[in-house]
Amino acid sequence: MKNVMFLFLISVIALSGCGEPKPAKTIENLKAGIKEETTASEKYAAFAKRAVEEGNDTIAKLFDATSEAKAIHAANHLKVLEKLGAKMDEFMPEYTVATTSENLEAAIDDEQYEVTTTFVKFIEDAKAEKVPDALKSFTWASESEDNYEQLYSDALDALKQNAENTLPFEYAVCPVCGNIYVKASMVENCAICRTPSEKFIII
Repeated sequence: MKNVMFLFLISVIALSGCGEPKPAKTIENLKAGIKEETTASEKYAAFAKRAVEEGNDTIAKLFDATSEAKAIHAANHLKVLEKLGAKMDEFMPEYTVATTSENLEAAIDDEQYEVTTTFVKFIEDAKAEKVPDALKSFTWASESEDNYEQLYSDALDALKQNAENTLPFEYAVCPVCGNIYVKASMVENCAICRTPSEKFIII
């Protein structure tokens, strides 16, 4: 009888430890997002260095700002991943550095794809698997990166027209969601996450 009771208790403990199934798709999306954002952060930092080498200092500032923002997105995704009890896989960022003009074109393509394709899927999966923290992290990244594409497009147009002096030289990055603002026209609170502007990172 004691053996039966012991087995029963073990079964109860085992079942109670199972809990809800982990959101497999969202976990994989978070890992993919961390890899993409970390790689982009390093890549844009390298793009900034190349821009300085080519005498495009204002464009370098933009790449520095987006590099910082991408790192914020990666950190946000990682916090959610760890909260779900999962660990990030090790990886080595890989990217190519070309001319500043080509780098801007590549950045535009990357941001457009992320906003119109990658984040659409990530957000849908997070909703379906009911993971609000992941949904918020993906939404913040998507909304802020929609702004990056326009900033890159403006920079590319200015570069082609030899009018780089018309571009902003200072940017403000929200440390919470990674949204980017031109410092000269900073808002009081971030439009995406409502973080006060005095906490923004000036680049």
